Amino acid sequence: MPVSDDMVVRVAGRGEGVTGDGRHVPFTAPGDIVGADGVVTPGPHHHAPPCRHFPECGGCQLQHLDDASWSQYIVDRIAGALAAHSLETEIRAPLLSPPRTRRRATLHAERRGRQVHLGFTGQGSHQIIDLQECHILAPDLFALLSPLRGLLAALLPNTRRINVHVARTNQGRDVLIDGLDAEGLAAAEALTAFAGRHKLARLSIDEGFGPTARWEPEPVTVTLGGVAVPFPAGNFLQATSEGEAALVSAVHEIAADAGTVADLFAGLGTFTFAFPAAKVYAAEAARDSILSLKAAAAHAGRPVFADHRDLFRRPVSSVDLGNFGAVILDPPRAGAKEQVAEIAGSRAPLVAYVSCNPGTFARDAEILCKHGYRLDWIQPVGQFRWSTHVELAARFSR
Repeated sequence: MPVSDDMVVRVAGRGEGVTGDGRHVPFTAPGDIVGADGVVTPGPHHHAPPCRHFPECGGCQLQHLDDASWSQYIVDRIAGALAAHSLETEIRAPLLSPPRTRRRATLHAERRGRQVHLGFTGQGSHQIIDLQECHILAPDLFALLSPLRGLLAALLPNTRRINVHVARTNQGRDVLIDGLDAEGLAAAEALTAFAGRHKLARLSIDEGFGPTARWEPEPVTVTLGGVAVPFPAGNFLQATSEGEAALVSAVHEIAADAGTVADLFAGLGTFTFAFPAAKVYAAEAARDSILSLKAAAAHAGRPVFADHRDLFRRPVSSVDLGNFGAVILDPPRAGAKEQVAEIAGSRAPLVAYVSCNPGTFARDAEILCKHGYRLDWIQPVGQFRWSTHVELAARFSR
């Protein structure tokens, strides 16, 4: 198809379409035609948004894109970040999670008169969109929203906004209500009755001093690499099972032959437990996470050394990293500049870098490449359906 100045040719970083003459037009897709009067004629990649709350709801930004153009958006985001640091490599086709597969989410709630609104915040605002449908949440988690409104209507004061964390675990649905004061017999009875009636795995309340389980018939776990790991309330978990599998597969492809592995920013052990035949050093700053990982490894008889360690203030040294056949790191959005500097000076032959921020990944990749590593390939993963959030796994080798 010939390209004209009024045709949308790509999607920019924040999700708006860009025409051939450089105009940025929200909620347009590649191939759309934007007239001089701003009227948009949808093209072949313009997808009819399935949700009534789009585009007001901030849970999705790209429901108007088909999978082909969403995939291209992900590739372009990564390629653009690399180009800013004079890097390029093979970028594989993104692995996309299907709709209605999100197994964890943080929702927000507040009272509006007699009613409680519960959902995500709006695009670019703090207003809560009271979700009546959702095409990203797993159906069993979405099914909790209506009964949660009823529970919160009895407990939530007029002036309080709270967070509700929901997750799917081995034992079922896990709920953490953050910021709710639930003192007294009546509140305790309401919470217990709610949890039992909806067969929750656990119901926890955080009144400002950390989560306290009010209902937990049996210890709550998640399975990582075939190992049941204790799951602290509100802890990090990859957003979808499909996304987790894609990232684990890419990391395993990089480090499968390593007899010794350093897993940095290990969390609960998503990658630690993916290498049952290797000796693994796992470092994590979050105390609850590393204690869960350590307990699970001991129970499963895995050769794992779990280290409670802040890798920003105390990165693993280049000398120590030279003793490992592969290094895995999965830092937060800020990247891992301090730790990457140590990796860059090490003799570690392979690095598997998992990132949720192409910008900080590219910055760290430049450091590695300037010190003798080669960026071999990148596997993008789209587990935040219809979102501008981009994740990836990358292979570096000496």
